[in-house]
Amino acid sequence: MINKAFYVFCFARSGLVPDLNMTGLDGEGRIFKLDCQSVSAILCEVPLDQFSGPAAETTLQDPEWVGPRAIRHGGVIQEVMNYSPVLPVRFGTLFSSEESLDGFLRSKLNDIARFLAHVTDKDEWAVRGLCSKSQVKDRLFAERVSAEAENLASLSTGLRYFKEIKIRSEVEQELGKTLRSVLKAIGDDLAACAEEWHRREILLPSKGIGDMETVANWAFLVSRGDVESFKSHVLRADADHQDMGVRLELSGPWPPYSFCPPLAMEPEE
Repeated sequence: MINKAFYVFCFARSGLVPDLNMTGLDGEGRIFKLDCQSVSAILCEVPLDQFSGPAAETTLQDPEWVGPRAIRHGGVIQEVMNYSPVLPVRFGTLFSSEESLDGFLRSKLNDIARFLAHVTDKDEWAVRGLCSKSQVKDRLFAERVSAEAENLASLSTGLRYFKEIKIRSEVEQELGKTLRSVLKAIGDDLAACAEEWHRREILLPSKGIGDMETVANWAFLVSRGDVESFKSHVLRADADHQDMGVRLELSGPWPPYSFCPPLAMEPEE
C-alpha cells in the first residue's frame, strides 16, 4: 500500500533553481526538483492520508491545519521566484509517483514552457477597490444640488425639501451605474500599464476601514521594468477618487496565480 505522495508547489525553468535549503510542507523532509527537459517541478513528499481518504476530508476543512501549510506552500513558490519564472500550482496537488509526475510534465511541457516564457520578468499585482457607498451618495447629492442651486433657491422651503428628497432618490438609483463607470475608468487606466489583467471574483463582502466595502478585485501582470509606473498610476487613481469615497489597495508582487493556463491537473488518489 502506497502511503506517500509527491506534493507539487510549482513549475520553473530547469537549470535556474538551485537546491533549496528548505524543508517540506510540514516543516520536515526536503524540497527537491524533478527535471523534464526545459521544466522543473518543485516538490516534496507528504503522507498520502493527509490529503486523501476519510480522515483527510475532516483535516482539509480545519483552518488550523490548512493555514500554516498554505502559507508554507506560498512561501516556497515565492522563494523559487527569486531564481526563475514560475507556474504556481494550487494547494493540495499530488502525484502518486515520480513516474506519473514525469508523464504529466511530458504531456504538458509545451504549455508550461510557453507560460514560463510569457511571465519571465513579470509579476502579479493585486489591486482592491474599496468604496464607502454613503460617501459616494453624499458626493453625488452635493453635486446635483450645486448644479440645481438657482432652481432650488427659487422654491419655498417645503418644495425645496421634497425636491431634495427626489434628488436623493435619483442618486440612489444612479449609484450602481456611477460606480461601474468610475471603476471601469480606473481599471482601463491601470490596464494600460500592464501586460495583462483579469477582473477577479469578490468572494466575500470584505470590509475596509469604517463602512468601506470591496467593490473591485483586479489582478495585473506587470513587467518588472514598469512596476514604478504602475504603482504611480495606482497612487494617483487612489488620490483622485478618495474624496468621492473610492480607495485603492495595492499588494504584490505575487506569483502569477491569476494568469496560469488550465492544465487540467487534478490531485491523484
